[in-house]
Amino acid sequence: MSELNLPMDGGCRCGRVRLKISAPPLLTMACHCTGCQKMSSSAYSLSAAIPSEGFEVTQGEPVIGGLHGATKHYFCPHCMSWMFTRPEGMDWFVNLRATMLDDPSWFTPFIETWTSEKLSFAETGAVYSYTALPEMDAYEGLVKEYMGRG
Repeated sequence: MSELNLPMDGGCRCGRVRLKISAPPLLTMACHCTGCQKMSSSAYSLSAAIPSEGFEVTQGEPVIGGLHGATKHYFCPHCMSWMFTRPEGMDWFVNLRATMLDDPSWFTPFIETWTSEKLSFAETGAVYSYTALPEMDAYEGLVKEYMGRG
């Protein structure tokens, strides 16, 4: 496993949409919900919550996909890679799909969510597991603990 060296670039599979992060994640996650399973075509999705001021799209124009609701899921319009999510009412961070980074080898999920919907074989190695989502008041402590590691 390597270290997260900032700034870090990333992009979709075809390379038409590129992005950059210049701030460390507030938290890293694996989500086992059936929605993430379907959108990622995998057992779970992997995300890094990047502060909004530390995230930018540097090339291309991602499009909204997924459910087209209040939470916005952004995809490359050509290869349809699911790149990042802007959760409704949480403008202070962007939920970046960690594997969109050119070097995701530093990534490990700190928490896993929606284990009530997980596939029986799926293991993430996360420190904390939640059957759904953590209570809102738990996030502050989780972020402090995650950012204090190392």
